[in-house]
Amino acid sequence: MENWTTTPFEPWAGLAGGILIGSAVVLLLLTLGRIAGISGISAGAMTKSGFERHWRLAFLAGIILSAILYIALMGGFAVQTQLGSGWMIIAGLLVGFGTRLGSGCTSGHGVAGIGRLSPRSIVATMIFFGAAVITTNLIRHF
Repeated sequence: MENWTTTPFEPWAGLAGGILIGSAVVLLLLTLGRIAGISGISAGAMTKSGFERHWRLAFLAGIILSAILYIALMGGFAVQTQLGSGWMIIAGLLVGFGTRLGSGCTSGHGVAGIGRLSPRSIVATMIFFGAAVITTNLIRHF
């Protein structure tokens, strides 16, 4: 954990990603009247049936296939982690618990909720980011 690296600033990639995510959120809301929150979509893919399950599975498949397409076209991407697999598993479980506790995740509250000016989503997103800043500083200093 001694060697912390920074991520290069890539504004065009960030802009393109933001446009794609925003477009997907708007498209899902306009066509199906649903919020594009990954935790809710994932949970519904396991619990719903019929059309409700099918569109959720298609949405999740699109996320996975887009990563595969990117790797095929761009030759892959480097993933760097500063912590071991055990810590990553614990972090993933805590994020899953947090999405249930917060009734949604950063994509549902942060992207779709703030875009709809939902007060609950604005507060939830502020808490998400505040907790992320605190957690990052704690991990880096201990």
